[in-house]
Amino acid sequence: MKKIIINKNPWQTRIAILDNNELQNVYFAPHQETTLERSFFKGIITKVLPGMQSAFVDIGQEKSGFLHISEVDHELALQKISSSAQLDDDDTTVKQPRQQRTPQDIQNIFKEGDPVLVQVSKEPIYEKGAKLTTCFTLPGRFIVLMPNIPRIGISKKIESREERARLKELVQTHLPKGMGAIIRTTSENCDDKNLIKDITFLVQTWKTIQKKFKAAPSVEKIHEDLELSFQVVRDSLDDDIEFIVIDDKTAQAAMHKFIKKIAPEYSQRITLFTEKTNIFDYFNITKQIEAALKKRVDLKSGGSLIIESTEAMTVIDVNTGRFTGKKNLEDTILKTNLEAAQEVVRQLRLRNIGGLIVIDFIDMASGAHRNKLFNVLGKTLKEKDKFQSVVLKVSEFGLVEMTRKRSGKTLVQQLTQTCAACTGLGFVKSIQTECYEIFHELIAILLQEKAHKKFIIQVSAAMFDYITSVEYDPILQLEKTYACKLEIMRQSNFSSGQYKIEKA
Repeated sequence: MKKIIINKNPWQTRIAILDNNELQNVYFAPHQETTLERSFFKGIITKVLPGMQSAFVDIGQEKSGFLHISEVDHELALQKISSSAQLDDDDTTVKQPRQQRTPQDIQNIFKEGDPVLVQVSKEPIYEKGAKLTTCFTLPGRFIVLMPNIPRIGISKKIESREERARLKELVQTHLPKGMGAIIRTTSENCDDKNLIKDITFLVQTWKTIQKKFKAAPSVEKIHEDLELSFQVVRDSLDDDIEFIVIDDKTAQAAMHKFIKKIAPEYSQRITLFTEKTNIFDYFNITKQIEAALKKRVDLKSGGSLIIESTEAMTVIDVNTGRFTGKKNLEDTILKTNLEAAQEVVRQLRLRNIGGLIVIDFIDMASGAHRNKLFNVLGKTLKEKDKFQSVVLKVSEFGLVEMTRKRSGKTLVQQLTQTCAACTGLGFVKSIQTECYEIFHELIAILLQEKAHKKFIIQVSAAMFDYITSVEYDPILQLEKTYACKLEIMRQSNFSSGQYKIEKA
């Protein structure tokens, strides 16, 4: 059974989802930061890039948002092209939109200075601004409304053909013309009244957004999703949730009111945490978060995962460790790979890793074993992960390439910053290497300052100890070669790698 744990503080809200006391997802909402994802803005086109088929959009943030033509709604594109053409010739635009069958050119859709309604689909990451879309989505409890995409999608986790047909017909009947929806897993077996209520609420929300867009000044936020704890509960609430526990009385009352409105049958599962200890420590969440920041993940069998991410991709290496199996090597490899596949899915969710992912499973000679691994990985993703993913077959080398939808910052990006010592490299130069760099620079100075006879070399305490105990002979040799005096001076406030060479 699952539990939702909510920790409220004056500076931050933390939400964790546990499955059999094992951390599956964790979310952080610092109160001084603003979440952009899913928010709607009245943006202004600042630059159109035909070569990239993209546009930059000012949405009032530090960096302009990025809108690619693939994220431009088809009907909006036709409308813009039609409006533009009408300025040139009113008589030729009546049927023109429906004649557009070839890929559109973004410079025919947008011009600099154009106002445009956009939604943030991805938070800013690294040096990139927010990713924007005009293919809008509004999430509800049972459906995700697509107000300008007339298509019905149904969660793959709803397997019954009869139920899928019932839900599809019900949604199609009550959706306004031109709108579409994704039917969520939570809608399975829900009654018609609740589903229609969800549709009505989301349609009304969309109409409000449209009205606000017309009246709002430029680069203004006109709609944002619910506060994070409400989002998580709305998106996760189902029969698997054993209880929702909150450590703040006011927040618990607000959550009770919210659930009573959207899902009254679950309102009794909300409890107030009254223990005199930190709620995340009580449920052993803090230690699990710390473990999720490490590169190594130990498997129960004795094997392990090594997870390393770059800006472009994430690589996961599977190792057998001390697991030897009960029958033979193939048995060992298959069991380790199957366990690793399930743990990989959990780690992707927990660490919020998206984009291109390469998993280096242990090589398997048997094609049947590779197929079994592929099926287990695909099934686990389908059952345990709500984000869209595409997985390729296991190669002969045991490699699996997959993509997973990005959403917001990774766990590492949320909780860590670049190391001041290594500046993101993940390692620092050895003390020997730094020592030799000092010597090289010293020679360059001595060659230029032949007339000067004394120099002071200020170094950190660790470097002073290293030079005086290990590398003092080169200092003596340099004094002899260049007929000078070199004085090594310890500076306890110098950090590793910091030094200064100056004339005495």
